[in-house]
Amino acid sequence: MSRPERLCTEAEYLALEDNATEKSEYVNGRMYAMSGASPNHDRIVFNATRELANQLRGRPCRGLTADMRVKATVTGAYFYPDLGALCGTPEYTNSAGVQMLVNPSVIIEVLSESTAAFDRGEKFEHYRRIPSLREYAVIAQDRTFVELRVLRGDVWMLAAYSTPDDGVALASVGCTLRLRDLYENVEFPADGARTAPRLLREDAPPAYA
Repeated sequence: MSRPERLCTEAEYLALEDNATEKSEYVNGRMYAMSGASPNHDRIVFNATRELANQLRGRPCRGLTADMRVKATVTGAYFYPDLGALCGTPEYTNSAGVQMLVNPSVIIEVLSESTAAFDRGEKFEHYRRIPSLREYAVIAQDRTFVELRVLRGDVWMLAAYSTPDDGVALASVGCTLRLRDLYENVEFPADGARTAPRLLREDAPPAYA
């Protein structure tokens, strides 16, 4: 996500976006142009998509890719998640004939150096207001590290995974993503972690509301 372009209304954003050649997200009156993906980002999204698709196949579920715009109806924000899924009937809202999903169960974002703080913070504050959302995962691209937020009752629980044999269970869609599979063919930088600082005790991940 790049710097904001300018303040605009939701209607202005939709009119511009529905006729644009490049995708932009919309948060608090600002449009953010989507930047290109790094090789690691692309590989992780590809791996996660493959694993989800294989596990959802033959079931009344479906995945969504970064081409599907998601609306956080309560806050009026619009995003293009890297990946997501739901089981059951998808619900859409329309703009100029373009369908936008409003009821994902799972959203997955791959972190980058420029978006990590936003994806883990403000973006989650918008996502968590989506009534259907049950799980939100963020995946580091510079080391083996996944954070998963799970809604249990009225509380969002936070867990961290950091070894290849760990499995990230997405209960709302009945899938498990193993870190070994997520990071297949991913080459980590030599200068250490930047998108996933070690903020959590990895032997006993905490929970929060």
